[in-house]
Amino acid sequence: MNQEEIKKIIPHRDNMLLVEEAEKTDEVTARGRYTVKGDEFFLKGHFPNNPVVPGVILCEMMAQASCVLIADEKTKSTPYFSKIDNVKFKNKVLPGDTLETICKITGSKSVFYFITAKGYVNGKLCVQADFTVAVIPDQQ
Repeated sequence: MNQEEIKKIIPHRDNMLLVEEAEKTDEVTARGRYTVKGDEFFLKGHFPNNPVVPGVILCEMMAQASCVLIADEKTKSTPYFSKIDNVKFKNKVLPGDTLETICKITGSKSVFYFITAKGYVNGKLCVQADFTVAVIPDQQ
């Protein structure tokens, strides 16, 4: 999926659409990509003269990529973070880096999906987390 296709699944737009490409590789796994350009809003103050992608943004990138797994265009719903656990930051993500994510559904219950995700730059693990996403129907 390219960004225009991703926009049909998640409500994020500039400046918060943080996945450029995503693909569902099987029923429980998705991959995503985002290349950090260096002019993103979150780099302006984190940190001046030493820009590093904030950890919360890395988690958001993984969560957005995982939404292709739980997308159902017919139900008109929105995915919301409801929990983040076991977050570990292993290496910095810098301007010019491409974060490649691998997201897997580990379970589901009602509107909740349990996902484990990892983010890599050039094959090197940078971030990992477990999170829960609630898929809530949009109000008509």
